[in-house]
Amino acid sequence: MEESEKRYLLLIVAHIAIGFAIYYIPFFPKVYGYTILLGGIYFVINSQNKNNEVLYASAYIVGSEVVLRMTGGNINYEFSKYGVIIFMVIGMYYKGVSKDAAAYWIYLILLLPGMCIALYSLKYTQDLQNRISFNTSGPICLGISSLYCYTRKVTFKQINEILLLVGLPIISTVIYLTLYTPSIRDVITSTTSTGSNFDTSGGFGPNQVATILGLGMFVFVSRLIYFSNSKLLFIVNLIVAFDISYRGLVTFSRGGMMTGFFMLIILILITYFNINSGAKIKMNYLLIAITITMVSVWVYSSLQTSGLIDKRYANQDSRGRQKKDQFTGRGELAQDELETFFKYPFFGVGVGKTAELRAERMGFLVVSHDEITRTLAEHGSLGILALMILFATPLFLYLDNNHNIYLLCFIVFWILTINHAAMRLAAPAFIYSLSLLKVVINEKKPIVHRE
Repeated sequence: MEESEKRYLLLIVAHIAIGFAIYYIPFFPKVYGYTILLGGIYFVINSQNKNNEVLYASAYIVGSEVVLRMTGGNINYEFSKYGVIIFMVIGMYYKGVSKDAAAYWIYLILLLPGMCIALYSLKYTQDLQNRISFNTSGPICLGISSLYCYTRKVTFKQINEILLLVGLPIISTVIYLTLYTPSIRDVITSTTSTGSNFDTSGGFGPNQVATILGLGMFVFVSRLIYFSNSKLLFIVNLIVAFDISYRGLVTFSRGGMMTGFFMLIILILITYFNINSGAKIKMNYLLIAITITMVSVWVYSSLQTSGLIDKRYANQDSRGRQKKDQFTGRGELAQDELETFFKYPFFGVGVGKTAELRAERMGFLVVSHDEITRTLAEHGSLGILALMILFATPLFLYLDNNHNIYLLCFIVFWILTINHAAMRLAAPAFIYSLSLLKVVINEKKPIVHRE
């Protein structure tokens, strides 16, 4: 066994152990959360960010965000986004910012009017600052991360190491979920609902849990394709991918898992059309193994949920009746925000104001799940310009950045995630910024050889 394989397996085992510790030791989540922050700062400053260590530290924060949120391990609810911002600013101090990154300075400036309007339009309450930061921490995290990553050079090996550091804490998350709900069948048979399930999501928001698990599924299936150089690594990555996928499906939250699936389809297609004929033969066998695994995950999930997971993805209730609203009320929220945009098309109503207006009409607070319509309603025409920058810039860079084979996958993750989970997590902001990295090939090629 090679030394690199030993290190990889040790990392897997270590994060399995961390999952057990998070569940069984009450104070451990806090220790884990503070260690990530302080250890990351020491790691970056000690190295003076010579090899983009801020991306490694940020990746680990992103991967651990959900498990720390559900166990109270973070300093505060939004801290993972602030943590990524802190690391990116440190990275800029050591490495600077590309002079061509003006688009993202403009993007950040376009957010300011909506924040200023909010200070005047929102009703003053003790949590006014929290309400503004809740809606702006994600976009600001995206802007700062993008400034750092814009055309910054990394190797193919490095970007996979960054993705691995996102994936490792997700293993700990899955272990925690397994211990929290060891028997899915017992939980599911006690309910007649096909809606998102908090019991199978660690008692936390299924939408956020499924989002991070869908991303984890993508990370470890991508390692099946590119970094399973031995039978042992192949089997380990297959088992990890299976377990993450299964736990993601049984959250009954569809958005995150469908996003991960679409990312995989894009990655497989891009890989397949960029390898030689000899590698295509190996790839065919690999695709058969991945297909069998994914089908097995679905069948096993269906058996454990007594077929309710089939009905969930068919948009049916437990009796097999078609549900009227495919998006569980989110379509109405998006429509409401579009109507708000048409009423206030220039500068919008201000950050956080849409939720307040809905609360006045409906009598209770409902926050947006769609970052696009929220941006339009709260930032108006400036929001349109901001979104245009975000959509167009990475696609423009792709013309001269085709070695970043993950670029389109990252963009798809960002677009689909902000449409069903807004920017609740740091993940869409950070993963988006990775699409701006310039990947250079100057190392030993991975198992699937590119032409």
